[in-house]
Amino acid sequence: MERRNEAWREELRTAMKPKERMAIERVKMNELDGEYRSKNSEEVNQGLTMEQALLEAKRCLDCPNPSCMQGCPVSINIPTFIKNIERGEILEAAKVLKQTSALPAVCGRVCPQERQCESKCIHTKTGKPAVAIGYLERFAADYERNSGQMAVPEVAASNGIKIAVVGSGPCGLSFAGDMAKLGYDVTVFEALHEIGGVLKYGIPEFRLPNNIVDVEICNLEKMGVKFIKNCIVGKTISYDQLKAEGYRAMFVASGAGLPNFMNIPGENLIGIMSSNEYLTRVNLMGAAKSNTDTPVLKGKRVAVIGGGNTAMDSVRTAKRLGAERAMIVYRRSEEEMPARLEEVKHAKEEDVEFLTLHNPIEYKGNEKGRVAQMLLQKMALGEPDASGRRKPEPIPGAIETIDVDEVIVSVGVSPNPLIPSTIEGLAVTRKGTIEVGDDTLQSSIPTIFAGGDIVRGGATVILAMGDGRRAAASMHAKIQAGEI
Repeated sequence: MERRNEAWREELRTAMKPKERMAIERVKMNELDGEYRSKNSEEVNQGLTMEQALLEAKRCLDCPNPSCMQGCPVSINIPTFIKNIERGEILEAAKVLKQTSALPAVCGRVCPQERQCESKCIHTKTGKPAVAIGYLERFAADYERNSGQMAVPEVAASNGIKIAVVGSGPCGLSFAGDMAKLGYDVTVFEALHEIGGVLKYGIPEFRLPNNIVDVEICNLEKMGVKFIKNCIVGKTISYDQLKAEGYRAMFVASGAGLPNFMNIPGENLIGIMSSNEYLTRVNLMGAAKSNTDTPVLKGKRVAVIGGGNTAMDSVRTAKRLGAERAMIVYRRSEEEMPARLEEVKHAKEEDVEFLTLHNPIEYKGNEKGRVAQMLLQKMALGEPDASGRRKPEPIPGAIETIDVDEVIVSVGVSPNPLIPSTIEGLAVTRKGTIEVGDDTLQSSIPTIFAGGDIVRGGATVILAMGDGRRAAASMHAKIQAGEI
């Protein structure tokens, strides 16, 4: 509220009437052509120009009680960063973002703003499109990076207290950033050979370039965060060893990397794999390159089972690897798809087929044991189920057979079981997630906190980051109170 009362903000508000601001049309993201981009890995969204960003920022009404902030899991001061863009102070806008977000350039690209901050924008109450908060976040973060004037958030003097973080995905990075700001000696342990977790292995370069993630990680290193790669907590090093090395507490952000399958006939045929394996091999292991030691299958008729963002990433990746027919097979209708609207739009522009209201019931192989066909049960929507979505029900006798040579299963993930299975006394739920206090994110072992997919069982980047921030605040409070 204090920032809103600053003279420059009041001057901006009086420069245009709200009615004039609301009459400005929402900006459209600049994108690469669909046919061109479906054959290469260049980033699809090209970002806003300065002119576009300045105009879009004028659409923000600078509300006295900004409802948009209620929808942000990491509590970004949205009006303040947008108004800084409107007055041309882009580096100041980036600084505001980094006060609460460790990964603004990432969030500006992959967060579902349409379901979070933008869904609460005052414009939507009048039937108009929300301010493009995500596009503006990306613009400010990219502008700062390209300017060569990356600001490092202020860090408190070291308190000498060592904290371990398991996993370098968005949750672990967000936690590490906040704890570093508070003066803790933070070390992040990553099982893989690259830092970034799902940001690196799960999201393709055409949606989130690796160099963008690397810049954000570099900023955390400048804040004093240490990273140890190729280290599996629970295998390479135990929790007891970490305690013996002087770590006061540990935050578990090991994610949900265990893929789910449907357990239907033929699912073990060659050419059927999880989206986790497929994307990890392509994104992190260079398996699409011709000279790789472990090449990935490049199917010509590829079916991806599922309707989430990971399914869209997989089918669009298959298209880029030369698939002549790339299909999304989803048992509900398009309206029920959990994927972002933008991802669905991009997939369609890249000539992906959508076989909605279809559910695989069996795969058939050829004489070499490779998948050759899938049998799809046609579905109809019934009454809503526990998720609030209408339940898909099979249409008796309506079965379709389609030729395929590769199937990628993207029907959800389960929590990584390693940490829960190697730490005695750590309480877990029936689903294998770590039990934590709703507000504290503290586990049954007082010195262990957890967040992200290992607690939620699968969520968005920004929700995981929100958990990281909440856990950091909670752990800091417990340490300050002498409780751990």
